[in-house]
Amino acid sequence: MAAMDEDMCPLEEYLANDDVVYSATQIFDALSDSTRFQILGVLTQGDRAVGELTEVCHVSQSAISHQLRLLRDRGLVASRREGQRVIYSLTDDHVRMLIRTGLQHAAEEVAPVE
Repeated sequence: MAAMDEDMCPLEEYLANDDVVYSATQIFDALSDSTRFQILGVLTQGDRAVGELTEVCHVSQSAISHQLRLLRDRGLVASRREGQRVIYSLTDDHVRMLIRTGLQHAAEEVAPVE
């Protein structure tokens, strides 16, 4: 049981820290846009270039670039250059977990009641 306690987040400490709370709200603000959420969802499946994200999300390249810049500023995606292409990826498994949890919860909400 002690090992589990060590793994638990000190939520009370996080909630008492205004900087942490603000940062968390900025993350959820970024997740509240459907295009940004879709970009992050696609990135859970693997790294992608802007052109690939444009095809999947059905928005312009400039719109994707704008959204990626915001996601990068919020610490949700990282980028690397491969030749002339910029490849985007999720920064860590926390982001993957947020997207997966959000989608699973939403699927429960829209699933038909039996």
